Amino acid sequence: MPLVELAMVAGMLVADEGEWRSRFRFSTLGRNGFFHSSFPTEAEDSVFFGPDTCRFGALLAAYLRDAPPPARAVDIGCGAGLGAILIAQHDPAAEIMMVDINAAALRLARVNAALAGVDFILARQSDLLLDVSDEFDLIVSNPPYLPDRRRRLYRNGGGRLGEGLSLAIVGTAMERLASGGTLLLYTGTAIISGENPFLREAVLLLDGPDFVWESVERDLDVLGEELEEGPLSVAERIAVICLRVTRRT
Repeated sequence: MPLVELAMVAGMLVADEGEWRSRFRFSTLGRNGFFHSSFPTEAEDSVFFGPDTCRFGALLAAYLRDAPPPARAVDIGCGAGLGAILIAQHDPAAEIMMVDINAAALRLARVNAALAGVDFILARQSDLLLDVSDEFDLIVSNPPYLPDRRRRLYRNGGGRLGEGLSLAIVGTAMERLASGGTLLLYTGTAIISGENPFLREAVLLLDGPDFVWESVERDLDVLGEELEEGPLSVAERIAVICLRVTRRT
């Protein structure tokens, strides 16, 4: 069967002004390839793969080089599956799960895992870890962090300034990290009058003897166009940070 016919049977093509357009793009990062949604990513269940994905991948790869191998790991809001795939390639003996509320993301993540040769990763549709049991030695996440009036899954971070989902992930990790386990959260945050509202709320959650944490700004100023109107117009910039949280043994 010709390639175009196969693509049509698979639902990969859509009619567009008398021509056919692919619903997906294919990007490479390192030695891996990833199917993700084509642009423009307007659909609610679009699966995004962009600069933040690449930076998250570099951050995770650097962490894995020095960290002890996890027995159980999970990628929350896995999207195209990058986090889970990198963990599986580095630590193939680990039990690894990728979860997402977006069924379209899980379908592409499974395909991408198979392409990477790590199709032993478990995939589960779940809102955070509500439909997943047990504890984890490593939790990673690269969630959306912008307020979005249309509530598109790949873009909407919830909360007043897009911080809601990231804070929920911190709270979930506090409940589900095993002793000595680590959360690696790559997210963005509005900076208002020099203050970081997301980090302020996260520190309130983490206050106490059970966790140690550190936060590092990875990019001081991104997505400046988001400051022009809407909820983020009160901010002077959006910073990308890595929050690393570890449960004490």
